[in-house]
Amino acid sequence: MLKVTRYLLIFLLSGYCHTWANAAIPADSISITRVWDKEQHNAFPDLIQFKDYFYITFREGANHVGNENNGKVRIIRSKNRKDWESVALFDMDAEDVREARLSLRPDGTLMAIVAAGIFKDGKYLTLAPYVSFSDKTGTHFSTPEKTTFSKEIAPALDWIWRITWHKGIGYGIMYSVDYKMVDGKRVRTMYAQLLRTKDGKSYEKVPGVAINGSPNESTIRFDSHDNMYVLARRETDDQMGILAVSAFPYRTWEYHKLSQRLGGPNFQFMGKDRLVIGTRMHEGNAASTALHVTDLKGKILKTIKLPSGGDNSYPGMVLDKKILWVAYYSSHEGKAMIYLARVPVSDLKTK
Repeated sequence: MLKVTRYLLIFLLSGYCHTWANAAIPADSISITRVWDKEQHNAFPDLIQFKDYFYITFREGANHVGNENNGKVRIIRSKNRKDWESVALFDMDAEDVREARLSLRPDGTLMAIVAAGIFKDGKYLTLAPYVSFSDKTGTHFSTPEKTTFSKEIAPALDWIWRITWHKGIGYGIMYSVDYKMVDGKRVRTMYAQLLRTKDGKSYEKVPGVAINGSPNESTIRFDSHDNMYVLARRETDDQMGILAVSAFPYRTWEYHKLSQRLGGPNFQFMGKDRLVIGTRMHEGNAASTALHVTDLKGKILKTIKLPSGGDNSYPGMVLDKKILWVAYYSSHEGKAMIYLARVPVSDLKTK
């Protein structure tokens, strides 16, 4: 049974959180603070601003993924981004609870969407999305419940990675995992569907979007003209990321291929003609967490690499006036831990 532990435990982080000291940061104006390192593997964060608080959610487990199936999702919050209090812990006996993504529902409450399933020997045996809702204060979260789908959606090994609300409707890309035997080897493929919801619990399909290359982790944003932008990670073919764009009612799409692979992709609009994309950046066999400033077709104009390495990325992003706040994880200091970067918007400007 998936359950939520409700409590308000304050962690005073003086002497625990620290600005970066062991590696060169991209610019003197950018500061990095370690937020969480309590468990063996702390990873896959998301970040949202709600009322007077910043909320970070992340997975705690033994490793990135494995047969242990002991992953739990924690939600913490802070007013000053120094002292953090834990407000929820999602736990499922004998199953792995992964990657919560936070959004603000039209009714003024927070929603956390997670995936939970059984993973064994490199393969998911079960996988399904669950949702939890906060109260009006954001202090308590409900016990996560399984999402439901309209009849045209056949349940499979499914994961809704993030929900974005626009004009009272929540939109998200659900990717489904399929395993087939090819020439005696087990091959994993994925396919994606655009879904919509009015309550966060029940979902129906929006036909039209078609991304090849085993698409999976995807983030949706909307511009001021109601155009939908979908940033998607791809696992096969050339593996380059895709930025798909469509006008309402989101049936006809343009697809722009990026020059970079993606990992844990997230993005925000920055002005009328720029995007800032947060992702894992691959350079040969190494990877780091990076911010790419792009045009509206995903052409990279500027890149800032955050202190990171090894197992890393999955940035949560909040654009707060003249500061971009980025929550991400990295294992370059030993084990995977959660960090918060403060990036002045002025550092992201291009000529």
